[in-house]
Amino acid sequence: MPSPIDPIAEAAAAPFLTASESEVARVLQICNACRYCEGYCAVFPAMTRHLDFDKAEIHHLANLCHNCGACLHACQYAPPHDFGVNVPRAMAEVRVATYRDYAWPPAFGRLYARAGLTVALALAGGLALFLLLVLAIGGGFTHEGGDGNFYAVFPHDFLASFFGVIFLAAVFALAMGVGRFWRRVSPRVGAEADDRSAIARVRGPAVVEAVSDVATLRHLGGGHGEGCNEEDDRFTPARRYFHHLTAYGFLLCLASTSVATLYHYLLGLEAPYAWTSLPVILGTLGGIGLVIGPAGLLWLNLRRDPAQGDPAQRPMDRGFIALLLAVSLTGLALLVLRETRAMPVWLALHLGAVTALFLTMPYGKFAHGFFRAAALLKHTIEKRLPNRLDLGGD
Repeated sequence: MPSPIDPIAEAAAAPFLTASESEVARVLQICNACRYCEGYCAVFPAMTRHLDFDKAEIHHLANLCHNCGACLHACQYAPPHDFGVNVPRAMAEVRVATYRDYAWPPAFGRLYARAGLTVALALAGGLALFLLLVLAIGGGFTHEGGDGNFYAVFPHDFLASFFGVIFLAAVFALAMGVGRFWRRVSPRVGAEADDRSAIARVRGPAVVEAVSDVATLRHLGGGHGEGCNEEDDRFTPARRYFHHLTAYGFLLCLASTSVATLYHYLLGLEAPYAWTSLPVILGTLGGIGLVIGPAGLLWLNLRRDPAQGDPAQRPMDRGFIALLLAVSLTGLALLVLRETRAMPVWLALHLGAVTALFLTMPYGKFAHGFFRAAALLKHTIEKRLPNRLDLGGD
């Protein structure tokens, strides 16, 4: 019996271009002839390695684009010119399609089409689940202990098992999706033996550069270091700074949980931990970063020129930002109120928001950082290989 064909996976593998991909190919042909924006970001030097653009290369370049907006405001062929070149919008439309097409399991890629609704339903479901569990397991919405002991509401083994399973499932699904993307765009695909040997030689320094670019968000500097464009042609580093606060805030919260896990299992030190303990310090700093960063990104998103990027993706962007704010604000409130009678309610609200974040991680805006990292790795590998077309410098 033949296996069922998934239309989304089939679309990603099809040799013909979609309308959005054809638009990217069209504008890149114009950009390749002009090359005024060659110094703005990684997209333009990568573009000069091609005379035409197939599906895999379009997917790569779309994820290499950081939507900084510099090329749109500098372009002499941008609307209202008859050529109508809008690189950020064309790239954004293809980029979100790649998240959908490479998602795993493939059927779940459809969630990107209703990303805002998906986040809302996941958040509502997570909150309802833990509010009901407070009643069923914790015994009510108040706690008289005054000791800040979360495990008096939910047993430690239950929380560790529940969140361990959904977090690992989310990481696995995200890794599978990015892996599918990498297998399609990898510079080794279709390479001859000599090229594969050259790729192997440059892989080490290429990985180091790609990690550095991701960690510093170098390409949100607009190529000149002055930052992105938002509501007009003025450059600002604000989006880069707010992204840093968001990303490193999330990593600090993850580090806080990891340290607390080591405390519990290796040192036998059980929560609640003192305000001066490492888990609390890391979690507090991370939570503050996850408030300031997403709040700033939401502010920029609301002010951004609608011509920059794809307006249809605003619900996905804002839904993800709202979810991060829900996680951080409830977490900080829980920390402040953990020794009060209201602790079970805030614990349920926080855990519900975290549940929604984990469930939507592979099928929402969270995925963009990992697809972009893979695209940067391909770029840092290819820039170290000979450019046989010799149309421009890397």
